[in-house]
Amino acid sequence: MTTAATLSRYADLPVLIGLMEGDEKHKGAANSTLDVLWVLYDRVLAVTPETAEHPARDRFLLSKGHGPVAFYAVLAAKGFLDVPTLRGWRAFDSPLGHHPDRVLVPGAEIGSGSLGHGLPLALGTALGLRARDVRRPDGAPPRTVVLVGDGELDEGSNHEAITVAGRLRVEELTTVVVDNRSSAHGWPEGIGTRFETEGWISREVDGHDHDALHTALTAPHPGHPLAVIARVRSKR
Repeated sequence: MTTAATLSRYADLPVLIGLMEGDEKHKGAANSTLDVLWVLYDRVLAVTPETAEHPARDRFLLSKGHGPVAFYAVLAAKGFLDVPTLRGWRAFDSPLGHHPDRVLVPGAEIGSGSLGHGLPLALGTALGLRARDVRRPDGAPPRTVVLVGDGELDEGSNHEAITVAGRLRVEELTTVVVDNRSSAHGWPEGIGTRFETEGWISREVDGHDHDALHTALTAPHPGHPLAVIARVRSKR
């Protein structure tokens, strides 16, 4: 699929989001993920509409699936979705719903919205790729990146995945935690410490600073999974 060249820039994302109405209660969730999503698809992930089914593509899993309009807008800007599809996003016959559906949405790797599933699924994806020894043309393994909210880290399934990924040294796995201080319980000494305790490399950045996000996501972390804690201001 293609999108108009005039709606393919970061500056165009508010226009694309504006085409989708009816999910105002999740506006804050969408705004909190927008910059992270843009940096991932614009500067980090090795995946395009043309390679979206290639076995060696990078995988992005959106665990924070509620309020998906930012995700849909970025997919449209990058050509995975046609822009007119956004206008009728909640219609009966639309592929776009309040939660992304991997069967219906080009570029979506999982159906998401039920919190606590994305990180375990991402770990399984990374381990599956490792077991099959999937490689890019340059010989490097593909990355698996999952975006979670700080609140869903209260789910026990995430703690199990964090522990296993650290023990197995799954370097190909990156977790981006969008931290808008919505967690009911939090974690002593901060979110990053929770990952570091289990053998991850942790980096904390301003979740709206594109260069800082890019550096955190691309700097080497040999032999360890990576956690990037993106501090954000939730705009409602």
